[in-house]
Amino acid sequence: MRLTVLIRPKTGILDPQGEAVQTSLEALGFAVAEARVGRLVELEIDTDDEVRAIAEVERMCGELLANPLIESYEIVRRPA
Repeated sequence: MRLTVLIRPKTGILDPQGEAVQTSLEALGFAVAEARVGRLVELEIDTDDEVRAIAEVERMCGELLANPLIESYEIVRRPA
C-alpha cells in the first residue's frame, strides 16, 4: 500500500521558510496571503490492509516523522 504523509507547521508556529517563500512571491508580484513550508514523506507499506497500514503510519508519525508540539500531519492514500 502506498501512502503519503503531508507534514505542516501548526497554525501560530513560526515558519521562517514559509515567510521567505511568501516574501519572495510577493516581490515577484504574486498576491499571496500566506505561505507555509512543510515536508512530504512517501511510504510503501507491505500490507493490503488499509486500517493496519494507516495505524502503522500514525505510529511512525508519533515516533519519528512529525513533532506533535509544532506540526500537524495528514495521511493520504496514493494509487497503486
